[in-house]
Amino acid sequence: MKKSRILITCAKGITPFLKEEILQLGFPVLSETIAGIATEGTIDDTLRLNLHLRTGHRVLFLIKEFIAREAEALYRSLSDIPWEDYIAEDGYVCVTSSVDNPSIRDSRYANVKSKDAIVDRINKKCGRRPDSGPDKNRTVVNLYWKNEDCSVYFDTSGESLSKRGYRKLPVTAPMQETLASAVILATGWNSSSHFINPMCGSGTLAIEAALIGLNRAPGLLRNNFGFMHLKGFNELLWNDLRTRAKKEAKKTMDCRIIATDINKEAVEAAKKNAATAGVERLIEFDVCDYAETTVPEGKGIVILNPEYGERMGMIKELENVYKGIGNLFKQKCKGYTGYIFTGNPDLAKKVGLRAKQRIQFFNGAIECRLLEYELYEGSRKNN
Repeated sequence: MKKSRILITCAKGITPFLKEEILQLGFPVLSETIAGIATEGTIDDTLRLNLHLRTGHRVLFLIKEFIAREAEALYRSLSDIPWEDYIAEDGYVCVTSSVDNPSIRDSRYANVKSKDAIVDRINKKCGRRPDSGPDKNRTVVNLYWKNEDCSVYFDTSGESLSKRGYRKLPVTAPMQETLASAVILATGWNSSSHFINPMCGSGTLAIEAALIGLNRAPGLLRNNFGFMHLKGFNELLWNDLRTRAKKEAKKTMDCRIIATDINKEAVEAAKKNAATAGVERLIEFDVCDYAETTVPEGKGIVILNPEYGERMGMIKELENVYKGIGNLFKQKCKGYTGYIFTGNPDLAKKVGLRAKQRIQFFNGAIECRLLEYELYEGSRKNN
């Protein structure tokens, strides 16, 4: 396939960090929205994007754009695409969609019409139709249909890039890997200073920090992407990209990454996840209250993702937790920069420190803030 538009989706609010990643990889930024960035390249370029992007969710390669006012017009236009050139007749295809068209009440109907057009065309050309269904672990076709404007893409990621493959044991409400990476990138942290993560839960922040600090491509952890199931998949290029990425990664870091949680099961899960990610030797895990977390001398960041509180009784309990985080910052973290990721601005006021910066993120539908606190040496009476 020739060069085409590539749409990279992400969680709301993450586009500034995704944009920087795309530019660093040498791709142009054609346009951006609150939840995605458009660039351009060939289908082979999507391999490198899937391998290296930390904050993107899906890498969508544009196949065709056309006008369709209703479902039959959609079917006819999709039937004109040479699907047999891309999808094997003994393969498997999943259709996903985002539909806002007055003739369609249920987007699942658009999915079925699209799937029918694809498999009917392949059956007509090859004498056999591929299987189809909801699984995104093979060929995935994405339809974007707003009013009468249609765009059809190959989802070259398949499963979302947030599914790195290492989080086998999640705990309650874990932070998504792509969000964790964006949060770390927002702090500007690199492996030249310490990374301290009390309340680590299943270890996502600490593990993503280790991957960033080592410059290890997150896609190295996965062995299945949507592009692998397209005809013409350039396996030699993919193996070369992986080999190059491994060579570019560092083996060690000069800093310490410390992750703690009072929940022993959470720490055990975090250790196993870190082992799956291949970074367990770089993270010091401990079972303790957040206030007892070891903070080495020197510089670095201390980052916490406390609960936000969804019930009034819980809010009262959490007020003391947020006050305690403020005390931790004041008493043990001199010379560090403190960060709290929270979806509850009222609780954040209990920290008792003035935030230098408030960066907006979304954790699912919850609007959140990453609050930054400068923790100066000496007196903080005026800080």
